[in-house]
Amino acid sequence: MKRTWLRLRQISQEFWFIPAVMTVLALLLAEAGISAEETYGVPDGLTFVYGGGETGSRSLLSAIAGSSIGVAGTVFSITIAALSYAAGSMGPRLLDNFTRDRGNQLTLGTFIATFAFTLYTLRAVTGSEDQPFVPHFNVTFALVLALASVAMLVYYLAHVTGSINMTHVANLLRDDMRDSLMNATLKDDPDQDTAVAPPPEFWTNGEVLHAPRGGYLQLMDNDLLLERARAADVALLLHVRPGDYVFPNSVIAVGVPRLPDGVMDALTLGDRRTVGQDLEYSVRQLAEVAARALSPGVNDPVTAIDVIDRFGDALCSLQDRRWPDGVSYQDQVLRLVVPVTDFTGLTGSMFNMIRQYGKGSPSVMLRLLEVFRTTASCLNDTERRAVIRHHAELVREDALANIENSGDRTDIERRYQALLDTLANGQDAEVHEAARHAVRQAQGGRAN
Repeated sequence: MKRTWLRLRQISQEFWFIPAVMTVLALLLAEAGISAEETYGVPDGLTFVYGGGETGSRSLLSAIAGSSIGVAGTVFSITIAALSYAAGSMGPRLLDNFTRDRGNQLTLGTFIATFAFTLYTLRAVTGSEDQPFVPHFNVTFALVLALASVAMLVYYLAHVTGSINMTHVANLLRDDMRDSLMNATLKDDPDQDTAVAPPPEFWTNGEVLHAPRGGYLQLMDNDLLLERARAADVALLLHVRPGDYVFPNSVIAVGVPRLPDGVMDALTLGDRRTVGQDLEYSVRQLAEVAARALSPGVNDPVTAIDVIDRFGDALCSLQDRRWPDGVSYQDQVLRLVVPVTDFTGLTGSMFNMIRQYGKGSPSVMLRLLEVFRTTASCLNDTERRAVIRHHAELVREDALANIENSGDRTDIERRYQALLDTLANGQDAEVHEAARHAVRQAQGGRAN
């Protein structure tokens, strides 16, 4: 069932889906309007209904149909130009965010639906002297669609210019990343016992499952895997997690003492990574935006700093969240062990690429250390704070090795020391630093 919902969601997000649905509805509505008028005619009290004859209705419908399909071509051209810009400056993996944008789909759907409605209505207009027929309801509604198309064109011009703004893109990716984080983690419960996986020797003599084909693991149905393992009275170990590329004939699962039936029914492979269970994909999309911004051809550290701020936002939101252990028992019997993303892997995906590409940019390295310090003040877990310190040490080392200016090097050391103070003293150091910063700003304001 989860696989079916995944496929349905993917289809519904395709660029053609909303325009196709709107076109079909427009054709059905056109047929309904023609049939209603042929059966009941036009009541005398409806003065707003179009009252012209056959020639006028033909001219009007032809004008609306021609202009709507012409503007639809213009809209499509603008969309292609926006997609080309996005692919060049922010990465090709962000194209999905533009093609699945409902505003773009509704705009194109409105123009295509208007064209289909008017064209279908036009074929019903007859000029026979014995029995002329003008679908007055449809001509009136075609005028409404024409006005709606003008409104959608104005909306689209504002929408598409905003959708390629770097800050807007960063916020969209941040929302996707935050949703994935909330789905991948659990509410922290101090009374929750951590399940422990058996040692590697436990799986030595198990039955091995080889991948029948290659592709990205888009979805893992843990409930179905647990059900199959319980029904077969076995323990099951998965070697892959959502987002991994599964190579043909590679080992993806081990069952002890044997494999349950239908393991592949719970694993959905595809040609590309998808947002959802694949947490690192959401992170890497943002990291790629920062890496491209730091390339010599773009040289846009401000965008990289925006991405760093979003990563700090995500890490601070994990303060009261815990990672699942990936080990499932039923009635104290081991049934399922799956690999999961942890805090160490998440922070590595966030900051390693930015550090490597931005090691020569003082503003980026300083902002990394500042975000690390703020994040350390938000997190209470000792292991997570140790991970933050490790990344701060890497940033300091790379910055001092690649930045020559003595003033910038002094700032790096000062930010790094402030982080160490926060790690040592907790939130108190952060509060004191914020107070000192406010005092300095106030003194600067008086001096001016």
